[in-house]
Amino acid sequence: MKPVEGIIPVLITPFTEKQDVNEPVLRSYVRRYLDAGVHGIFCLGTNGEFFSLSAEEKKRIVQIAVEEAKGRVPVFAGTGGISTREVVRLTEQMEEIGADALSVITPYFLPFSQKELIAHYKSVAASTSLPILLYHFPARTGVRLEPGTVAELAKVPNIVGVKDSSGDFETILQFIRAGGPDFSVLAGSDSLLLWTLMAGGRGGVSGSANVVPDLMTAIYTHWKNGELEQAREAQERLRPLSAVYKKATLPSVFKEAMNLLGLEAGPCRSPVLPPEPAVLNELRDVLQRYKEWGYIREEIQG
Repeated sequence: MKPVEGIIPVLITPFTEKQDVNEPVLRSYVRRYLDAGVHGIFCLGTNGEFFSLSAEEKKRIVQIAVEEAKGRVPVFAGTGGISTREVVRLTEQMEEIGADALSVITPYFLPFSQKELIAHYKSVAASTSLPILLYHFPARTGVRLEPGTVAELAKVPNIVGVKDSSGDFETILQFIRAGGPDFSVLAGSDSLLLWTLMAGGRGGVSGSANVVPDLMTAIYTHWKNGELEQAREAQERLRPLSAVYKKATLPSVFKEAMNLLGLEAGPCRSPVLPPEPAVLNELRDVLQRYKEWGYIREEIQG
Protein backbone atom coordinates (compact mmCIF):
# COMPACT_ATOMS: atom_id res chain seq x y z
CA MET A 1 0.00 0.00 0.00
CA LYS A 2 1.19 3.52 -0.80
CA PRO A 3 1.67 6.01 2.06
CA VAL A 4 -1.64 7.07 3.58
CA GLU A 5 -2.34 10.60 2.39
CA GLY A 6 -4.97 12.95 1.02
CA ILE A 7 -8.61 13.45 1.95
CA ILE A 8 -10.35 10.38 3.33
CA PRO A 9 -14.04 10.92 4.19
CA VAL A 10 -15.49 9.25 7.25
CA LEU A 11 -18.35 7.33 5.68
CA ILE A 12 -21.64 8.38 7.31
CA THR A 13 -23.91 5.40 7.93
CA PRO A 14 -27.35 6.16 6.45
CA PHE A 15 -30.30 4.66 8.27
CA THR A 16 -33.92 4.04 7.36
CA GLU A 17 -36.62 5.51 9.59
CA LYS A 18 -36.50 2.19 11.49
CA GLN A 19 -32.76 2.79 12.05
CA ASP A 20 -31.61 -0.07 9.82
CA VAL A 21 -28.63 0.43 7.51
CA ASN A 22 -29.83 1.86 4.20
CA GLU A 23 -27.65 -0.09 1.80
CA PRO A 24 -28.60 1.55 -1.53
CA VAL A 25 -27.94 5.00 -0.10
CA LEU A 26 -24.65 3.83 1.39
CA ARG A 27 -23.53 2.70 -2.06
CA SER A 28 -24.44 6.09 -3.51
CA TYR A 29 -22.28 7.82 -0.87
CA VAL A 30 -19.16 5.92 -1.90
CA ARG A 31 -19.75 6.83 -5.54
CA ARG A 32 -20.32 10.49 -4.58
CA TYR A 33 -17.01 10.69 -2.74
CA LEU A 34 -15.14 9.04 -5.57
CA ASP A 35 -16.61 11.59 -7.98
CA ALA A 36 -15.22 14.35 -5.72
CA GLY A 37 -11.70 12.95 -6.04
CA VAL A 38 -11.14 11.63 -2.52
CA HIS A 39 -8.13 9.48 -1.71
CA GLY A 40 -9.74 6.78 0.42
CA ILE A 41 -12.96 5.72 2.19
CA PHE A 42 -12.95 5.52 5.99
CA CYS A 43 -15.63 3.12 7.26
CA LEU A 44 -16.81 2.79 10.86
CA GLY A 45 -15.43 6.00 12.24
CA THR A 46 -17.01 8.09 14.98
CA ASN A 47 -19.17 10.00 12.48
CA GLY A 48 -20.14 6.61 11.05
CA GLU A 49 -21.63 5.70 14.45
CA PHE A 50 -19.41 2.63 14.85
CA PHE A 51 -20.27 2.53 18.54
CA SER A 52 -23.95 1.88 17.70
CA LEU A 53 -23.41 -0.84 15.10
CA SER A 54 -23.42 -4.61 15.50
CA ALA A 55 -20.50 -6.70 14.28
CA GLU A 56 -22.62 -7.96 11.37
CA GLU A 57 -23.57 -4.42 10.36
CA LYS A 58 -19.94 -3.36 10.48
CA LYS A 59 -18.89 -6.18 8.18
CA ARG A 60 -21.69 -5.44 5.74
CA ILE A 61 -20.83 -1.73 5.57
CA VAL A 62 -17.21 -2.48 4.75
CA GLN A 63 -18.21 -5.10 2.19
CA ILE A 64 -20.40 -2.53 0.42
CA ALA A 65 -17.62 0.06 0.44
CA VAL A 66 -15.17 -2.45 -1.02
CA GLU A 67 -17.64 -3.43 -3.75
CA GLU A 68 -18.31 0.19 -4.73
CA ALA A 69 -14.72 1.43 -4.51
CA LYS A 70 -13.55 -1.36 -6.83
CA GLY A 71 -9.94 -0.78 -5.86
CA ARG A 72 -9.87 2.83 -7.04
CA VAL A 73 -9.04 4.08 -3.53
CA PRO A 74 -8.19 2.18 -0.35
CA VAL A 75 -11.02 1.28 2.01
CA PHE A 76 -10.23 1.68 5.71
CA ALA A 77 -12.19 -0.38 8.24
CA GLY A 78 -12.51 0.67 11.86
CA THR A 79 -12.00 -2.34 14.10
CA GLY A 80 -11.43 -0.68 17.46
CA GLY A 81 -12.95 -1.93 20.70
CA ILE A 82 -12.23 -2.32 24.38
CA SER A 83 -10.67 -5.77 24.47
CA THR A 84 -7.76 -6.94 22.35
CA ARG A 85 -9.57 -10.18 21.65
CA GLU A 86 -12.61 -8.51 20.05
CA VAL A 87 -10.42 -6.15 18.01
CA VAL A 88 -8.32 -9.04 16.68
CA ARG A 89 -11.44 -11.00 15.74
CA LEU A 90 -12.99 -8.09 13.83
CA THR A 91 -9.63 -7.25 12.25
CA GLU A 92 -9.30 -10.76 10.86
CA GLN A 93 -12.85 -10.61 9.49
CA MET A 94 -12.26 -7.26 7.78
CA GLU A 95 -9.15 -8.60 6.07
CA GLU A 96 -11.20 -11.53 4.76
CA ILE A 97 -13.88 -9.15 3.44
CA GLY A 98 -11.29 -7.23 1.44
CA ALA A 99 -10.56 -4.04 3.39
CA ASP A 100 -7.31 -2.41 2.31
CA ALA A 101 -6.32 -0.97 5.69
CA LEU A 102 -7.54 -0.68 9.26
CA SER A 103 -8.20 2.09 11.75
CA VAL A 104 -7.93 1.08 15.40
CA ILE A 105 -9.13 3.53 18.02
CA THR A 106 -7.52 3.28 21.44
CA PRO A 107 -9.41 0.97 23.79
CA TYR A 108 -11.69 3.02 26.00
CA PHE A 109 -13.66 3.13 29.28
CA LEU A 110 -10.71 1.99 31.43
CA PRO A 111 -7.65 4.23 32.03
CA PHE A 112 -5.20 2.01 30.16
CA SER A 113 -1.47 2.59 30.67
CA GLN A 114 0.88 3.31 27.78
CA LYS A 115 2.42 -0.14 28.29
CA GLU A 116 -1.01 -1.70 27.89
CA LEU A 117 -1.70 0.35 24.75
CA ILE A 118 1.57 -0.75 23.19
CA ALA A 119 0.82 -4.40 23.94
CA HIS A 120 -2.70 -4.02 22.54
CA TYR A 121 -1.62 -2.50 19.25
CA LYS A 122 1.26 -4.91 18.76
CA SER A 123 -1.11 -7.85 19.24
CA VAL A 124 -3.57 -6.43 16.71
CA ALA A 125 -0.79 -5.72 14.21
CA ALA A 126 0.51 -9.27 14.56
CA SER A 127 -2.94 -10.63 13.67
CA THR A 128 -3.11 -9.06 10.20
CA SER A 129 -1.06 -8.27 7.12
CA LEU A 130 -3.03 -5.05 6.58
CA PRO A 131 -1.62 -1.59 7.34
CA ILE A 132 -2.99 -0.01 10.50
CA LEU A 133 -3.78 3.58 11.42
CA LEU A 134 -3.80 4.38 15.11
CA TYR A 135 -6.87 6.44 16.03
CA HIS A 136 -6.43 8.99 18.82
CA PHE A 137 -9.59 10.65 20.18
CA PRO A 138 -9.01 11.27 23.90
CA ALA A 139 -12.09 13.47 24.37
CA ARG A 140 -14.28 10.44 23.58
CA THR A 141 -12.15 7.55 24.83
CA GLY A 142 -10.60 9.09 27.93
CA VAL A 143 -7.30 7.54 26.82
CA ARG A 144 -4.30 9.42 25.39
CA LEU A 145 -1.51 8.14 23.18
CA GLU A 146 1.75 9.69 24.31
CA PRO A 147 4.34 10.68 21.68
CA GLY A 148 6.75 8.05 23.02
CA THR A 149 4.09 5.40 22.53
CA VAL A 150 3.53 6.52 18.94
CA ALA A 151 7.31 6.40 18.37
CA GLU A 152 7.42 2.83 19.67
CA LEU A 153 4.44 1.71 17.61
CA ALA A 154 5.79 3.37 14.46
CA LYS A 155 8.56 0.75 14.55
CA VAL A 156 5.97 -1.98 13.86
CA PRO A 157 6.08 -2.52 10.07
CA ASN A 158 2.34 -2.48 9.44
CA ILE A 159 1.48 0.39 11.81
CA VAL A 160 1.75 3.14 9.22
CA GLY A 161 0.17 6.23 10.70
CA VAL A 162 -2.17 7.92 13.15
CA LYS A 163 -5.44 9.80 12.84
CA ASP A 164 -5.39 12.46 15.53
CA SER A 165 -8.78 13.84 16.59
CA SER A 166 -7.56 15.55 19.75
CA GLY A 167 -8.07 18.96 18.19
CA ASP A 168 -4.70 19.96 19.64
CA PHE A 169 -2.15 21.11 17.08
CA GLU A 170 0.74 20.59 19.51
CA THR A 171 -0.21 16.91 19.73
CA ILE A 172 -0.12 16.67 15.94
CA LEU A 173 3.35 18.24 15.90
CA GLN A 174 4.56 15.78 18.53
CA PHE A 175 3.18 12.82 16.56
CA ILE A 176 4.88 14.05 13.37
CA ARG A 177 8.21 14.20 15.18
CA ALA A 178 7.65 10.87 16.94
CA GLY A 179 6.58 8.89 13.87
CA GLY A 180 9.39 9.87 11.53
CA PRO A 181 9.37 10.57 7.78
CA ASP A 182 7.60 7.37 6.69
CA PHE A 183 4.76 7.65 9.22
CA SER A 184 1.51 9.32 8.12
CA VAL A 185 -0.07 11.79 10.53
CA LEU A 186 -3.62 12.69 9.51
CA ALA A 187 -5.80 15.44 10.93
CA GLY A 188 -9.01 14.09 12.40
CA SER A 189 -10.14 17.66 13.16
CA ASP A 190 -11.04 19.33 9.86
CA SER A 191 -10.20 22.79 11.19
CA LEU A 192 -6.54 21.70 11.43
CA LEU A 193 -6.21 20.13 7.98
CA LEU A 194 -4.11 22.78 6.25
CA TRP A 195 -1.92 23.43 9.28
CA THR A 196 -1.27 19.68 9.61
CA LEU A 197 -0.22 19.51 5.95
CA MET A 198 2.07 22.51 6.34
CA ALA A 199 3.69 20.94 9.41
CA GLY A 200 4.52 17.67 7.63
CA GLY A 201 1.29 15.69 8.00
CA ARG A 202 -0.16 13.93 4.99
CA GLY A 203 -3.87 14.65 4.94
CA GLY A 204 -7.09 14.34 6.86
CA VAL A 205 -9.79 11.88 7.78
CA SER A 206 -12.77 14.17 7.33
CA GLY A 207 -16.31 14.22 8.63
CA SER A 208 -17.01 17.46 6.75
CA ALA A 209 -16.27 15.65 3.48
CA ASN A 210 -19.70 14.03 3.79
CA VAL A 211 -21.29 17.44 3.26
CA VAL A 212 -18.70 19.38 1.23
CA PRO A 213 -16.33 16.83 -0.32
CA ASP A 214 -15.31 19.28 -3.05
CA LEU A 215 -14.21 21.84 -0.46
CA MET A 216 -12.12 19.32 1.47
CA THR A 217 -10.38 18.05 -1.66
CA ALA A 218 -9.82 21.66 -2.76
CA ILE A 219 -7.86 22.42 0.43
CA TYR A 220 -5.61 19.44 -0.20
CA THR A 221 -5.21 19.98 -3.95
CA HIS A 222 -4.33 23.66 -3.56
CA TRP A 223 -1.76 22.80 -0.92
CA LYS A 224 -0.33 19.96 -3.02
CA ASN A 225 0.02 22.33 -5.98
CA GLY A 226 1.80 24.96 -3.89
CA GLU A 227 -1.19 27.33 -4.08
CA LEU A 228 -1.04 28.34 -0.45
CA GLU A 229 -3.30 31.38 -0.61
CA GLN A 230 -6.05 29.40 -2.33
CA ALA A 231 -5.59 26.62 0.23
CA ARG A 232 -5.91 29.14 3.08
CA GLU A 233 -9.07 30.58 1.54
CA ALA A 234 -10.62 27.14 1.19
CA GLN A 235 -9.66 26.24 4.76
CA GLU A 236 -11.22 29.48 6.01
CA ARG A 237 -14.44 28.67 4.18
CA LEU A 238 -14.79 25.51 6.26
CA ARG A 239 -15.38 27.56 9.42
CA PRO A 240 -19.19 27.99 9.14
CA LEU A 241 -19.80 24.23 8.95
CA SER A 242 -17.34 23.52 11.74
CA ALA A 243 -19.08 26.07 13.97
CA VAL A 244 -22.59 24.67 13.53
CA TYR A 245 -21.38 21.05 13.76
CA LYS A 246 -20.50 21.59 17.42
CA LYS A 247 -24.02 22.60 18.39
CA ALA A 248 -25.54 19.10 18.57
CA THR A 249 -24.53 15.53 19.35
CA LEU A 250 -22.41 14.03 16.59
CA PRO A 251 -23.07 13.14 13.86
CA SER A 252 -26.56 14.68 13.86
CA VAL A 253 -25.55 17.95 12.18
CA PHE A 254 -23.79 16.18 9.33
CA LYS A 255 -26.74 13.83 8.88
CA GLU A 256 -29.26 16.66 8.84
CA ALA A 257 -27.09 18.54 6.37
CA MET A 258 -27.16 15.54 4.07
CA ASN A 259 -30.92 15.19 4.53
CA LEU A 260 -31.31 18.85 3.56
CA LEU A 261 -29.31 18.08 0.41
CA GLY A 262 -31.63 15.19 -0.46
CA LEU A 263 -28.95 12.59 0.32
CA GLU A 264 -31.19 10.49 2.59
CA ALA A 265 -28.89 10.06 5.59
CA GLY A 266 -31.93 9.40 7.77
CA PRO A 267 -31.82 9.65 11.55
CA CYS A 268 -28.97 8.94 13.89
CA ARG A 269 -29.31 5.76 15.88
CA SER A 270 -30.98 6.33 19.26
CA PRO A 271 -30.44 7.86 21.73
CA VAL A 272 -28.98 10.62 19.50
CA LEU A 273 -31.71 13.13 18.56
CA PRO A 274 -31.92 15.59 15.65
CA PRO A 275 -30.57 19.11 16.21
CA GLU A 276 -32.88 21.75 17.65
CA PRO A 277 -34.86 23.89 15.16
CA ALA A 278 -32.59 26.91 15.69
CA VAL A 279 -29.56 24.81 14.78
CA LEU A 280 -31.34 23.46 11.69
CA ASN A 281 -32.12 27.00 10.55
CA GLU A 282 -28.49 27.99 10.99
CA LEU A 283 -27.40 24.87 9.13
CA ARG A 284 -29.70 25.67 6.22
CA ASP A 285 -28.12 29.14 5.97
CA VAL A 286 -24.64 27.62 6.04
CA LEU A 287 -25.50 25.19 3.25
CA GLN A 288 -26.85 28.03 1.15
CA ARG A 289 -23.53 29.82 1.54
CA TYR A 290 -21.65 26.72 0.30
CA LYS A 291 -24.08 26.46 -2.60
CA GLU A 292 -23.28 30.04 -3.60
CA TRP A 293 -19.54 29.33 -3.32
CA GLY A 294 -19.92 26.32 -5.64
CA TYR A 295 -18.98 23.63 -3.11
CA ILE A 296 -22.40 21.95 -3.08
CA ARG A 297 -23.84 20.43 -6.23
CA GLU A 298 -27.17 19.29 -4.77
CA GLU A 299 -30.27 21.44 -4.34
CA ILE A 300 -31.12 22.39 -0.76
CA GLN A 301 -34.46 20.92 0.32
CA GLY A 302 -37.16 22.90 2.09
